[in-house]
Amino acid sequence: MKIVFLDAFTANPGDLSWSEFESLGQCEVYDRSLGKETVLQRAADAEVVITNKAVLSAEIIHALPKLRYIGVIATGYNVVDTAAAAQKGIVVTNVPGYSSASVAQAVFALLLELTNSTGELATAVNAGRWQACDDFCFWDKQMIELHGLTMGLIGLGDIGTAVARIAQSFGMKVRAARRTWAVPPPEGVEPCSIDEIFGTSDVVSLHCPLTDDTKAIVGSRTLGMMKSSAYLINTARGPLVDEAALATALNDGTIAGAGLDVLSLEPPKAGNVLIGARNCIITPHVAWASRASRGRLIALAAQNVRRWLSGDAINVVNGIT
Repeated sequence: MKIVFLDAFTANPGDLSWSEFESLGQCEVYDRSLGKETVLQRAADAEVVITNKAVLSAEIIHALPKLRYIGVIATGYNVVDTAAAAQKGIVVTNVPGYSSASVAQAVFALLLELTNSTGELATAVNAGRWQACDDFCFWDKQMIELHGLTMGLIGLGDIGTAVARIAQSFGMKVRAARRTWAVPPPEGVEPCSIDEIFGTSDVVSLHCPLTDDTKAIVGSRTLGMMKSSAYLINTARGPLVDEAALATALNDGTIAGAGLDVLSLEPPKAGNVLIGARNCIITPHVAWASRASRGRLIALAAQNVRRWLSGDAINVVNGIT
């Protein structure tokens, strides 16, 4: 069986092993596969294709006669035309839950930088400002205590639940909005509407999938509901946010700040309105990328293939078994 990795570099830039996949078949690993023609050429004889961000459109899927399985080494799978794959009887799987701990940690790394300015203050010390100070301490921004503040979560899956637990350990009140409440929320988490989350929270953190209903869920209307002292955190998907509206809200002081790990276009183009916006911290889509998280990702992706080969497919996202 031939297994082709179309864009393996971000998951494994060389610090991890592909041995679990190599035990399953002949592996060809490509760091990146840019463009339709490259994908078609490299996947031409593959029975199994593994992708992260390389697009597998209906046109590409129909042009790969040997393809039987598509594994997305991510939780989101919008890069694959799942309907076209189902039409051809091709299984599509994803890897849910592998990065929950790392992403939840990143949420608070962003939030704590916004509230404590640790990086800024360390830079100021290295620049000599403390040595030149007349007092035993200095600060340029008010530091904000999280205890007693309200964390509002849009989405309460694995990551949102992990964020809720950490917020509670800081002494924060936690509210959450989700599409349905088939099961009760975790202890101490108050279910709310989306509008209530935006209107009452000191921190709004996004943990919902990108759908037609959630695209630009953060826009001028919802930003206008937020407290002027509130922060927005987005470690989910860039298009959940109307970037022009957020830049305006930040620069006008409608909200206090934002911490973002994702943007609508990645990598961003020069001139993105959020780069350089007032009190906006942006990291380059790395919340998921701890070594532990990437190791789980590869192991779980290999397990998906192994279970499919045994006739007991798991994490299937297009209804084919």
